[in-house]
Amino acid sequence: MQQTPPLADLNDRARAIFRQIVDAYLTSGAPVGSRTLSKGGGLGLSPASIRNVMQDLEELGLLAAPHTSAGRLPTELGLRMFVDGMMQAAEPSQDERVALEAGLAPGVAMEEALTRTTAALSGLSQCAGLVLVPARELVIRQISFVPLSPTRALVVLVGADGSVENRLLDLPVGVLPASLEAAANYITTRLAGLTLAEAMARMELEIARDRAMLDTLTQTAVAAGLAAWSSDAAARPVLIVRGQANLVEDAVDLERVRQLLDDLEDKAELIRLLDRAREAEAARIFIGAESRLFSLSGSSVIAAPYRGNDGKVIGVVGVIGPTRLNYARVIPMVDYTARTLSRLVS
Repeated sequence: MQQTPPLADLNDRARAIFRQIVDAYLTSGAPVGSRTLSKGGGLGLSPASIRNVMQDLEELGLLAAPHTSAGRLPTELGLRMFVDGMMQAAEPSQDERVALEAGLAPGVAMEEALTRTTAALSGLSQCAGLVLVPARELVIRQISFVPLSPTRALVVLVGADGSVENRLLDLPVGVLPASLEAAANYITTRLAGLTLAEAMARMELEIARDRAMLDTLTQTAVAAGLAAWSSDAAARPVLIVRGQANLVEDAVDLERVRQLLDDLEDKAELIRLLDRAREAEAARIFIGAESRLFSLSGSSVIAAPYRGNDGKVIGVVGVIGPTRLNYARVIPMVDYTARTLSRLVS
């Protein structure tokens, strides 16, 4: 990836022209011409002088001309320079803070609060809102085994919250339907109300003390049934996406929006991208090709981690939208949302 040239390489005139081009582009999404800047930019320069500077900025990779004789647009490299070195951030207003905190009322379930906050962030930023929810520890209510063949069974787990999940399970040779029924009865009567980790620990303790009253094959079925979930429970963060419709409103390039909406369907890759923000102290910004997932749609992601009461990162909140985001407004908004969520879960 091309390196951003040092800001010190630009003289005052180049910085002023570059800033006005970026500001105009972020507002309109359209190329900015030298005549427009000469007339309304307050620069006191002729169109020819401005064109010369624009050419220099283009050679540095900070601007690009989408068409011959058209105005210039900031490149992704130029936007990175602007965000890192020239942007003046604006903290969320009081009304915006109230809107972001509205979903965090006492008594609201954690996931519902996260969903409401993400929707509020989406509406205020006019982007799609994203949040990675900590993986929920499933609490067992009931489990059953459905034999499919001598070596395979379907395990159906009902959680205390009413959720139902299924897994296909490979069985050791010799496990009979009667052993599966005994295993299901043991789990439902002895382990209900426990998380998977707690259930595994109790089962191992009862077997060690010979209090489980299970034969060897039934013990095997119980262990296999619990392990079908335990092996991946910690690696299944829940991704909430809200406000995709905002990406279509006032879209300049509908083909890019279509590509972006397609990209948002790739939840696994999106989770991997958001995970890259977990180590950041504040919001992290991915512009266009800086993230492989959104390189074709030319989109930007702003994401920040939120923490539990032990200070450890437990999730990530953010937004995704076109590269012409109002970065100065949205970045502090994402940071504030992350801090607010940290207070909620502390």
